[in-house]
Amino acid sequence: MTQVQQGEDVLSELVRILVDVVGEDSLAGVEVTRDTALDDDLALEGIEFVELSQRLRQVYGERVELTAFLAELDFEQLTRLTVGDLARHVESRLS
Repeated sequence: MTQVQQGEDVLSELVRILVDVVGEDSLAGVEVTRDTALDDDLALEGIEFVELSQRLRQVYGERVELTAFLAELDFEQLTRLTVGDLARHVESRLS
């Protein structure tokens, strides 16, 4: 699998997981792309981050530890975190 294919596969899976976690109704009118902000666009809340973390572990295993990744970020980085940032983190853990 090429790097681009892997990246697109991770992004597609991540979007699917986010839709499951947040709910389709909450995403009405929102196209989830690499540039979609988890805070501003998706309004992810704490409990949803917990669910997202659990789902990522189920799909990708223990090496994709969302909690550890988020702990490394400062407040500004957390508020600007995008789906693309999260996808890049997952991809880096799979290499």
